[in-house]
This record gives sequence, structure tokens and C-alpha cells, in this order.
Amino acid sequence: QRFLDSGYTVSIDADTSRPFAQRLQTARTSPAAVLVAAGGDGTATALAQVAVETGRALAVLPLGTANLLGRDLGLPLSLDDWFSQLPLMTPRQIDVGEVNARIFLHKVVIGAVPGIAAMREQIRGETALGATLAFLSHAIRRLSRLRRFAVEISNGGEHPHIERVQSIAVANNDYDEGPGKIFSRSRLDAGTLSLYLIRHLSLGDALRLALRMLVGTWKADDVVEVENVRAVVMRTRQRRLRAMVDGEVEFLTTPLRFQVRPLALTVLAPPPAVAEVPEAAAAAEGV
Repeated sequence: QRFLDSGYTVSIDADTSRPFAQRLQTARTSPAAVLVAAGGDGTATALAQVAVETGRALAVLPLGTANLLGRDLGLPLSLDDWFSQLPLMTPRQIDVGEVNARIFLHKVVIGAVPGIAAMREQIRGETALGATLAFLSHAIRRLSRLRRFAVEISNGGEHPHIERVQSIAVANNDYDEGPGKIFSRSRLDAGTLSLYLIRHLSLGDALRLALRMLVGTWKADDVVEVENVRAVVMRTRQRRLRAMVDGEVEFLTTPLRFQVRPLALTVLAPPPAVAEVPEAAAAAEGV
């Protein structure tokens, strides 16, 4: 109704009884000029894959928990503000990351975090204090029992080297530093991936790192190593690795082949300058 009130013709798929893959196929064959992802970062990434494949624009209606992409794009996080801004949004090209031909918009993490996130998924929707305490207990136990694993890393023309790590994250463009800037990016079009290695992370290290993230000095911490690359290949002894891809936990087949696809996705976002506003209405007509 909000779309109709704003003058847009829409087709909404809210049938959660259908397999998600089928719903994505419906979006793929849809005649809509713009695909709208109404949900969290995982939903936006899934629709982004379709948008890139079909050459259409993606609009993100941030209804998730973290809404990291929406925040990076400067999108309003309330429904009223989002719909008031929709006629003013303009097309913007951003980079996408790719791992084994699968798109990601924010980051892929392997190591400790996916296991903690899997537990989070089990209690999602539960508000009982016991469920929250169980999750915190699980996270603390997992951090205290972390083991390192060996991974062979090859990027660009360099010779492969072996690292023993507890966690690796590959981000689509680099994270900013600054007070309160936690997993935020001011650039989504720099054409690079950022590789974050954590070789050892005790519970004390994790608490210190979390504090340094709040104050904006986490990249200088001794437990973090950062490298910017355009492509990287990772090999491990395991045939499959549990990973967190834009907030969703899944298994990826090794080797993991990462690359950046510069400016591969068109999104609708608030214009960076007031001077661009007159062009926005025409850009956001077909939804």
C-alpha cells in the first residue's frame, strides 16, 4: 500500500512457504525494472545476485537486524523516512565481492564467527532471558576454545604462503575507522577487497578489540593484520568450510576463490548532493 500511495506499481512476494530459490527465480523472470529487497543483509545479497545477472537496479528496504549495507548507502532505517526519500533516490554503481562465483556485498568470514552466528540463528526470534544467556555462554566458550587452522593464501602474482589463523574475513572494500564506526564503509566503489587475518584471539583479546572498535582504533591492534587485494585464493585441508556470508551461515567448497567485480551492481540510494535531486525521480520509476 505504501508503494501504491507513492505512485509505484509493485508485485510483492511474501510467500514464505515457497523455497527461497524458487522465489529468486520468480524475481529473475519478473519484468520489474527495479528489484526491492525488503529484509536484512542476507536478503539484499540474494537479490543482488539476480540484479547483477539480469542487469537491473536493486533497492534495499532495510528491515533486518544490522542493516549494514543500508547504513553504508545512507538509507533511512524507518519506513516513513524510506518512502519519503524513495522518489529522490538515484542510481549508484557499487562493487560486489565474489567467492566461488557467489556474490557478497559486505563480507565473508571463516573461523570462529560462523559458529557463533549459527547459535544466534537457533535462538533468533526468542526473547526469553534464558536464550540470551545461553547464546552469550556459547560465544564465550567458543572464544575460549578457539583453535588455529592452516590456510594457504595466494593473491595476485605472489607465491602462496601458509598462515595459521583463528579467523579470516574478506570484505568488499575496506572498513572505516573512527568513534562508533563498527563495520561501516564510506567507499563502496574502490575496487578492492580487504583481507583481515586474526592469528590468535583470546577472550581478553576479543574484549579489547571490541573496545577499540568502539573508539575507532581497532586496525592498530596487534591481533589484526589487514591487506588490500583485488583477488585472493584460499586453500585448506577441509573440503568444505562453514562461513558467514553477509550474515548468513553456509558451507563453501574449497578452494575459496575471491575476487572483486568493480561497479557491477546498480543500487538506488539517496543522492550525495542536493544538485542531483531533480534527476532522481526519473531514475526510480519502475519498481
